[in-house]
Amino acid sequence: MPSRFAPPPSARPRCRVPGRPLSRLLAGMLVVLAVLLAGCASGAGTTTGTGTRTGSSSGSVAAPGWAKGMATVPEARLPAEARRTLALIDRGGPYPYARDGIVFGNFERHLPEHRRGYYHEYTVETPGSPDRGARRIITGQGGEFYYTDDHYDSFRAVLR
Repeated sequence: MPSRFAPPPSARPRCRVPGRPLSRLLAGMLVVLAVLLAGCASGAGTTTGTGTRTGSSSGSVAAPGWAKGMATVPEARLPAEARRTLALIDRGGPYPYARDGIVFGNFERHLPEHRRGYYHEYTVETPGSPDRGARRIITGQGGEFYYTDDHYDSFRAVLR
């Protein structure tokens, strides 16, 4: 006999959608949750004033120790000309500009301090510029890569 305090079976709330087992409903909810979390993960990290991402995000490389505290840019987000310069550096040249590969002095001290000769610079072609332009890739002997598009006023660590 039903308790006099319990609602009749027809008034009890149902825990599943009619015609669908509870496990299918839960599976669907898990898929939706996974999609939402994946979308949130792709926006992880923070953005600097120049629109450059810092921190890691889905599909990108986490910032290595040498890049901590710096603005970063994933290699895939560099201009095409900068990616071509990186490919030339990886191959060891030949370089289109006579000054490519020269020692970068770091006189502005925007990069970590190292002995002279630690850093080298490479031109990133600037379409429409009558000269080498302002864009450069700077490499460090520890495997670091930095990009500047304002002739050494600021740098972003390149995440590869």
